[in-house]
Amino acid sequence: MSTSLSLSMASSTIACSSPASSSSPWFRRNAVKTHCSLIAKNSIKAPLPPLNPKDPFLSKLASVAASSPEKLLNRPVNSDTPPYLDLFESPTLMATPATVERSVSYNEHRPRRPPPDLPSLLLHGRIVYLGMPLVPAVTELIIAELMYLQWMDPKEPIYMYINSTGTTRDDGESVGMETEGFAIYDAMMQLKNEIHTVGVGAAIGHACLLLAAGSKGKRFMMPHAKAMIQQPRVPSSGLMTGSDVLIRAKEVIVNKDTLVGLLAKHTENSVETVTQVMRRPYYMDSTKAKEFGVIDKILWRGQEKIMADAAPPEAWDKNAGIKSLDAM
Repeated sequence: MSTSLSLSMASSTIACSSPASSSSPWFRRNAVKTHCSLIAKNSIKAPLPPLNPKDPFLSKLASVAASSPEKLLNRPVNSDTPPYLDLFESPTLMATPATVERSVSYNEHRPRRPPPDLPSLLLHGRIVYLGMPLVPAVTELIIAELMYLQWMDPKEPIYMYINSTGTTRDDGESVGMETEGFAIYDAMMQLKNEIHTVGVGAAIGHACLLLAAGSKGKRFMMPHAKAMIQQPRVPSSGLMTGSDVLIRAKEVIVNKDTLVGLLAKHTENSVETVTQVMRRPYYMDSTKAKEFGVIDKILWRGQEKIMADAAPPEAWDKNAGIKSLDAM
């Protein structure tokens, strides 16, 4: 609703006539023009925009304009206060959060609660992402997510993305016990769901075992990902006695035999073959990992036929007349 206020000042009552104290014709003409312009300026009607009755700032300005318009017209030229805020007894420059939340125009399509964190969003899509070394906190989270997804739906598959250095760091230092990897493995084996494992980045040590432990035919690997199997490492002995170090060494050997047996089971290789390649760190790209039985398929996007038609490195060497070092 448009309203208008008649803004008339006390000076508008001045008659549009020349002052009697001056006898100069030039002065009389300019004085008449000045007084008439003041009357026209102060007697205009200023149209106001439609007012929001819930807006306290505009409502205050409208009430001041109706009661004493001189406060709005006679504004100070240089002032430290922002415009018109001096009309309020306790001015506020910004609405409170509660006022903003109650605003329909601002909050109409906003969520009523903060969004969840990224792992929760992935979990909503039945995705479990293992992206850290296997330390107790990571093991606890992964097992809890697997159990929760089975409770939600025991028939839908679970997608497990793996980018982990296992129980060691990238420099080979042990950061977790071997039981961390075995705990996640046992949880995977107890689930009723199909588990689709995807290797992204690196799957080293126990992480490689988790990659190979996915459902048969549902184990994948990105084209430039790496897998590596190695013997378990002895944790830092510190100030342990010789007897304690011997006990630790025997436990590491037991964990090594267990790891070899599980890898042989899921890769369908013999225990002797796995033991032979695990004497030293054995790195595998996606092609080698598929040949060794760690995965079933490489996740190429439309390049499966190209890779299938490509000759293996040995064939390229043979056609080029290059002999391998083993044959020399």
